[in-house]
Amino acid sequence: MNKTLKTDLVKVSHIDDLSSQIGKEVKIGDNEIALFKLSSGKIKAIENRCPHKQGPLSQGIISGEYIFCPLHDWKIDLDNGEVQKPDDGCVKTYPVEVIDDFIHIRV
Repeated sequence: MNKTLKTDLVKVSHIDDLSSQIGKEVKIGDNEIALFKLSSGKIKAIENRCPHKQGPLSQGIISGEYIFCPLHDWKIDLDNGEVQKPDDGCVKTYPVEVIDDFIHIRV
C-alpha cells in the first residue's frame, strides 16, 4: 500500500504586505517560516531557524538568492536551504504559490 504525504496550501499574506528584501515571519501550526520577496520579485519560504544557533532567519540580510543569519552570518541558499561552506547544515524550504496576489505556502 502506497502512502501519500498530505500537503496543504495555506494562504499567509497578500503580496503587497511583503517588502522587497525584508523578511517576514509567519506561523502555520507549529511551523515558524521566514518569507522573503527577493529583488527579482521571486517569493521564497524557508524554516525560520538557522541550524547553527537557531537565529531567526526572517531577520537576516538577503543578498541575491541567499539569506545571511543575523546571529553569526551563516549564508543559506533560499532555493534548497543548504548552508554554504565552510559551514554545514540545512533548513527546510517550502513551495510557494501566488494566487490572485495572495501568497500561499505548501506545508
